[in-house]
Amino acid sequence: MNRAGADSLVRDLEHDGVEVDASSRRLSEYSYDASNYRVRPQAVAFPRSSQDVAAVIRACRRRGVPLTSRGGGTSMAGNAIGTGVVIDFSRYMNRLLQLDAGAKTVKVEPGIILTTLQKEVRAATGDALTFAPDPSSMGRVTVAGAIGNDACGNHSVRYGRTVDHVVSLELITASGHLVTAGPGGVKAVDPADAAAVEEAARIEAGLKRLADANLGLLRTEFGRIARQVSGYQLANLLPENGFNTAKALAGSEGTCAVIVSATVKLVDVPAAALLVCLGYHDVVAAATDVMEILRFNPAAVEGIDDAIVQTMRDRRGPGSVGALPDGTAYLYVDLDGSDPAEVRAKADDLLKTLKQRGNVVDGVVVSDPVERANLWRVREDGAGLSSRLAGGVQSWAGWEDAAVAPENLAAYLADFTTLLAEHELRGVMYGHFGAGCTHVRITFDPRTESGRAVMDNFLRAAADLVTRHGGSLSGEHGDGRARSALLPIMYSPAALEAFSQYKAVWDRDGILNPGIITDPAPVMSNLALAATPARGFRTSFALEPAGGTGREGFTDAVQTCIGVGRCRTTSGAGVMCPSYRATRDEKDSTRARARVLQDMISGSPTAKEGWKSEDVRESLDLCLSCKACSTDCPAGVDMATYKSEFFDHYYEGRLRPIAHYTLGWLPTWLKITGYIAPLVNAALASPLRPLIASISGITTHRRMPDFASRKQLLKEIGGETVGGTTKAKASDTGTADTVLFIDSFTRGFRPSVAGAAKRVLEDAQRTVECSADLCCGLTWISTGQLDTARKLLNRTAEALDDGTDRPIVVIEPSCAAALRKDLPELVPTEAAHRVSRRIQSFATAVIEQARTGWQPANVPSAVTVQTHCHEYAVFGSGTQANALAALGITTVKEATGCCGVAGNFGFEAQHYDVSMAVAEQSLAPALRGAADGTPILTDGFSCHMQVRQILDSHSNGASSHLAELIDPKNQEPAPRELTQSRTGRRASRA
Repeated sequence: MNRAGADSLVRDLEHDGVEVDASSRRLSEYSYDASNYRVRPQAVAFPRSSQDVAAVIRACRRRGVPLTSRGGGTSMAGNAIGTGVVIDFSRYMNRLLQLDAGAKTVKVEPGIILTTLQKEVRAATGDALTFAPDPSSMGRVTVAGAIGNDACGNHSVRYGRTVDHVVSLELITASGHLVTAGPGGVKAVDPADAAAVEEAARIEAGLKRLADANLGLLRTEFGRIARQVSGYQLANLLPENGFNTAKALAGSEGTCAVIVSATVKLVDVPAAALLVCLGYHDVVAAATDVMEILRFNPAAVEGIDDAIVQTMRDRRGPGSVGALPDGTAYLYVDLDGSDPAEVRAKADDLLKTLKQRGNVVDGVVVSDPVERANLWRVREDGAGLSSRLAGGVQSWAGWEDAAVAPENLAAYLADFTTLLAEHELRGVMYGHFGAGCTHVRITFDPRTESGRAVMDNFLRAAADLVTRHGGSLSGEHGDGRARSALLPIMYSPAALEAFSQYKAVWDRDGILNPGIITDPAPVMSNLALAATPARGFRTSFALEPAGGTGREGFTDAVQTCIGVGRCRTTSGAGVMCPSYRATRDEKDSTRARARVLQDMISGSPTAKEGWKSEDVRESLDLCLSCKACSTDCPAGVDMATYKSEFFDHYYEGRLRPIAHYTLGWLPTWLKITGYIAPLVNAALASPLRPLIASISGITTHRRMPDFASRKQLLKEIGGETVGGTTKAKASDTGTADTVLFIDSFTRGFRPSVAGAAKRVLEDAQRTVECSADLCCGLTWISTGQLDTARKLLNRTAEALDDGTDRPIVVIEPSCAAALRKDLPELVPTEAAHRVSRRIQSFATAVIEQARTGWQPANVPSAVTVQTHCHEYAVFGSGTQANALAALGITTVKEATGCCGVAGNFGFEAQHYDVSMAVAEQSLAPALRGAADGTPILTDGFSCHMQVRQILDSHSNGASSHLAELIDPKNQEPAPRELTQSRTGRRASRA
């Protein structure tokens, strides 16, 4: 279809009231899924009803335009991308329609996310029922996507595949009619719709003819193993299986009909469960124990490679993984039941039995729910973590979910390991060992012709190997573009012919996801990385690990995103992506931004504009630069850095938005306002405030902070200005053992925090030197003014690199993060690296002090804390919580989502509404749920301002910094015995 045809189709759909988008930016976003492939569509439709879906199908059929159904876009096989129209069901058609707890069924729209479905069902049934299939990507996978791929999940040992939970499906056929598929046949939803009745009868008759003509074939080539997902599930058409046309559509990958609602089964939630972690020398040894483990009736038996564990620790800190036993490969065995004591006894018996067998190195029982969740997160993030291992080694999908019978798993993995070695490849393995299904990402090199040749040869050899072991090319993800062309290795010509006939019964014109399962293109066609990227994308940031030590790493860096879509989750662990959570538009996900950037460096139309791409600018507009993706994204995408780099080039030689000059240069203006603060505050309190805000590019809806004078800061820290430099008056002789870095935000708006921080450090018998005239360059970094940022950071590094290893404690978390991470990436000097290693956030310093035995005189029993995104990303997700725990605060209500202000973002007029919507994800509910009088902690100035806004407060006391909470000056005297013990500790340290 040419551009004129695409424009005509869009006009027709818009006339029918269907939301459709054919902009080049949108097409870039939907050119990819989580596979190795890139296929650019002509348009993307966002239906709100089955009528919209029918309108899209009919418009495509009239023009012979292909149509691809898409849920979360997480397909690793390439079956969620297509050349025609892509229908995204996740945006609007995502409701739970009807729940029947008695029958244990639920009817849902196709775009509902699995975790959303589970949450709503459990809430409605008092945690009695849930939807069982739980693929690792269930936080962004839709029900129709799970049906289309016949997804399984971690607990498939207990609950099987999605097909086992399908009751009936409402479909729009390829000719645009609404029908129902289920046990016994295909029927029109509306018996009065003569055309739909005729269509349903035609399809049912065709399916019966197909089944009757191939009874022997369907009974011998299908259903051989539990995870035989490849091809169509034609055995469900057998009379002994109830001629179940709904189940036969499971795994059809959108090639036969379009699901507009699904009725699925629910299961009971087990009363008790715990996790047994087993350590082995390698995955083959782990697989050897699987059949013995299955005798204990586990709910899950999941395998994981140690390389994934080490990558998690490298990316998120040592505390992100705990409780694992010794070993270099692991099995997670989930046991459940009705009696906790019986489950525990079973776990102990399992460990004893396996140790007697001698394969296991070590084993532990994990009963704590938090520990279990942490360990499961490692497994759930396996696809992303294994894509870029610690040290920068990259691996790719392509052969990621083959399956054999569990009793054949060890022998298959042994042969598979040998096959990898023969092709000089490395495979990182994880997966559903209890069901005989292993996921693996392999160190292919799809960027070079020789690497693609190795990949092609390996895939064919792997298909032959798994077939020899009686297995399936796909055990969960479907065939898609990755394996459809390999199906002749697994199936007979008769079976392949039956597939073609089945497809033709449903889709006579071949418009639904063509080339998938039947009539496929070669496996190596349309590889995204086969395109030669454009050159010349030199960067200011030293992008690691792919960037090495040079300045040419931008291409590899943006290709880090492999599309797993964790940025599209709307609940659960993690912070990213706040803008997506606010808008629920793919455009505002980290993944979409990465895909548009990837098109910028490829041969797409966007690439012609390079750094001046309007598509990229628009895509990055709602990125808050929160940095959460650098930690939460399993692949380690750092969109805040990419945004800063892009804006630096995009605005070169151009006039920037006014906010880049006002908020972006804020530290410069604060140097001036420090001398005229009363005048500035008076002006902002006058009727001129809206005019000043408007001229400055700042929203008039947000409360402005009071500017502090330089005298206030000097008074707080007991300082003086000497030769233009602010120094704290020394209360001791010699060199202080700690440097307190007082950032621009603290100097300009919260000088009281500087005084509190100094007193806290001194209360622990530390000697403190204040640095109050340097800048981390954060505002210039976030607005992409990198030349200025680099100059400031270079000056800061030279000043702080004093030949000592004294800790540099930074009061503002975002500034601490900039000095720890951005400084060495922008300033490639030894001084910068030395300074970076010395940086501590204030919360980190408190943890260190508490370890020495220091405690403040008095702390509250409960607090509500807004975790700062930058501190979360750079210093560890548990930094704030660990600091509070170290202080003995027993009840901590933590708002872990982004506050929504994020530096300049929330102050900009065009972003105010999104800023407040982001606050509603975590911070605002936490504030509303806090008991009266509970201290609210906001170490970040942006977070502090958002709390003031939400609470509609004019007072700086709406929230406080951790330093203010534990400031000795503000605390009540401690009990006599506590005072004595603290004095004794001080004396012993002295």
